[in-house]
Amino acid sequence: MTSVATTAGADAVGRRGAALVVLCFVQFMLVLDDNVVSVALPSMRDDLGLGAAGLAWVVNAYFLAFGGLLLLFGRMADLLGRRRVFLTGVALFGAASLVCGLAQEPWQLVAGRFVQGAGSAMASPAALALIALLFPGSAERARAFGIWGGIAALGGTMGLVISGALTGLASWRWIFLINLPVALAAVVLLPRLVPESRAGRAARLDVPGAVLGTGALVALVYGLLRAGESSWGDATAAGPLVLAVVLAVAFVAVEARAAEPLVPLSFLSFRFRAVANGATLLFSAALYAMAFLLMVHLQTVLGYRPLAAGLAYLPYGAGILAGMWLSSRAVARLGMRPALVMSFLITAAGLLLLSGVAPDDGYASGVLPGMLVTSIGCGLSLPALTVAALTGTTEENAGLGSAVLSSVQQIGGAVGVAVLVALATRRRDGLAVEGSPYAATEGFSFALVVAAVLVALGAAVIAALLGRARPPEGTPDV
Repeated sequence: MTSVATTAGADAVGRRGAALVVLCFVQFMLVLDDNVVSVALPSMRDDLGLGAAGLAWVVNAYFLAFGGLLLLFGRMADLLGRRRVFLTGVALFGAASLVCGLAQEPWQLVAGRFVQGAGSAMASPAALALIALLFPGSAERARAFGIWGGIAALGGTMGLVISGALTGLASWRWIFLINLPVALAAVVLLPRLVPESRAGRAARLDVPGAVLGTGALVALVYGLLRAGESSWGDATAAGPLVLAVVLAVAFVAVEARAAEPLVPLSFLSFRFRAVANGATLLFSAALYAMAFLLMVHLQTVLGYRPLAAGLAYLPYGAGILAGMWLSSRAVARLGMRPALVMSFLITAAGLLLLSGVAPDDGYASGVLPGMLVTSIGCGLSLPALTVAALTGTTEENAGLGSAVLSSVQQIGGAVGVAVLVALATRRRDGLAVEGSPYAATEGFSFALVVAAVLVALGAAVIAALLGRARPPEGTPDV
């Protein structure tokens, strides 16, 4: 009897491990496609005759769909079944990747990127919710999120390397076509590894809330993207941002009265999650902007070729993996609040080191130290932030919690890129008028100092507020 029970338990553990591997590889694919097109844009322009606006939309169509639809699809995963929504999203993403890889006209590529974003918005929060339910214990959940976050971060880093290699050695089309085996394997394997899960009681989708919430997110992401391309005062940026505020106010009013709201206000007001999500917003704003600014700086100021710039990021991925490995140990030994404060301060120190990179610095002496410190701090932070942001989620709302966290990350990233790139540009242009030969470097440095301040502010928020918020029983001590 004991032998049978032990074997059954081992089989269950094995299935959970295999499911985590499949879910992580899908997330690797999704994150990779966040930035895989960046190096390949010139080749796409030459092959398809894309103009400047078309190139921008190859990037923005993905982020618009992904950021705008996360909340809706996260809640749909809770109601319709997380495995079902995940598999539908992966299949949609794979089909859209095929369309992108075979595109013969600009509109086909842009449409494919939009559908890719929609598929990612379905798959990503559902996958994170499945992991949260597969690993309910606080220690094993932290380890699972560490693996998940490490693979995702590796996807973000490897996207630049893979894009440069495939574009240079084969064709830009292969940056999309390589998604097909991963999508097919996930669709075939996951139903055998993960049972279906959904909210325990029958519930209807809050259609007014879904329309207003999705509209607010789409308008917000679009306005931020436009602000990053033009300026905050531009009507094409200010108009959508104002609309986003109006729709968000209407959304809160509707949700407060809805019998079965898309996002219960009590879910958002739970202080422990609210503090974690607020810190995530600041952290994402700083780190997304850093990645964008550093890639530009490597190529325009330090003179790196695209592939070399991508390869320069490999130690960043290694540092994140090292930080992820240490994260659960830091939380177990120090408690969640001290571990998060420490990891945020390490990240801020790394950003300050990067801000001091001079035009004549070598890679090993100038770029690498700050990159490694930042990446280790980032790796330490992400699993603990994820655990904190999903604290108290249940069978009823795990998809919603994952979608809120993903939305916060996307919005924070969009705000960070729009604001900090604008600050860097303004500083550079002002010094250029004065005749400074280091205007671009000064602009880059100023933006990264601001990014470090944002992360330090996140540390202060966690230190001041997270300890006052009560986590449910079983959460690592804060």
